Parts: sequence; structure tokens; C-alpha cells
Amino acid sequence: MQYPARYPAKYSALVRYSTRLCGIGILLALLPLAGCQNHEFEKSDGTVLQWESLRGHWVLVNYWAEWCKPCLEEIPELNSIDTASAVVVLGVNFDDVRGQELIDLGRRMGIEYSMLAEDPGPQFGWETPVALPATFIVDPDGDLVEARFGPQTEEDIKELIGR
Repeated sequence: MQYPARYPAKYSALVRYSTRLCGIGILLALLPLAGCQNHEFEKSDGTVLQWESLRGHWVLVNYWAEWCKPCLEEIPELNSIDTASAVVVLGVNFDDVRGQELIDLGRRMGIEYSMLAEDPGPQFGWETPVALPATFIVDPDGDLVEARFGPQTEEDIKELIGR
């Protein structure tokens, strides 16, 4: 950038330095926003779940399958947990059943909590579970706290979240 001759050289250097600092400041201010993506997931009924809408709640992402006996055993516990205002339970069918077939299967199994039509794990960098049932526990800030394997009870979850 050229400055008019009436400005001494020391001022042009000062302007360049100030401009760089301002640019760096803007970049640093925007950096935290780079990781703030609002993930969207389709639910079994076709509606869209905005992940950001779950902020402030504990979230249990539970992987299940029809053939998994421990999965069937924990469904009543998860239904009960989901009724708590601070906890949201989201079911993910391990066998990739979708659409009306997923809705019907969930109804037959007695699932009352929301079911996702897709696995949210890849968008968060979570490994696909190798055993079922698997429950990924996300805190109210949106951070994965832990992954648990085996049937969960309402008591186990309340103990974990401090209620």
C-alpha cells in the first residue's frame, strides 16, 4: 500500500502494523466459531433434530438392535430416563433400519424416546460400537463424557449425571 508523500515513513509502518494486528484480532475472535457447527439429524418420523437444540440437557445416544436381548431389557429404563426434563434419549438402530419400518419396529419393542434415522457418531468422530447395547453419554455442554456398554439403568444414569 502506498501512502501519500506528506506522511512520513514512520506513519506508513505504523498503519501497516496496526492493520496486521487488527486482522489477527479478527481471526482470533472468529476462531472459536470454527468448531461450532449445528449438526442436523433426521429422526425416524422424518423431522429434523438440531443438535444445538439439545444444549443444556444430558443426551444419551443409545445403539440397539431387535435381536439384542439386553437392548430389550433396558428399553423401559431408557423410556423412564427420557421423561426426566434434563435428559434426552436418542435411539440408533444398529441394523440401519429406517423409515416406517423403524417406526413400526420401535413401536413393537416399546420404544417411547426419539429414534434417529441415521447414526450421528461419524459426524462427531465416535467409533461405531462393537457391542450392544452401547450408550454414548453427552453432557449439557455437548461434550462426550463416556461410552457405556451393556444395559443401563435409570439408577446408573442418575448416578453418573449427579441426580
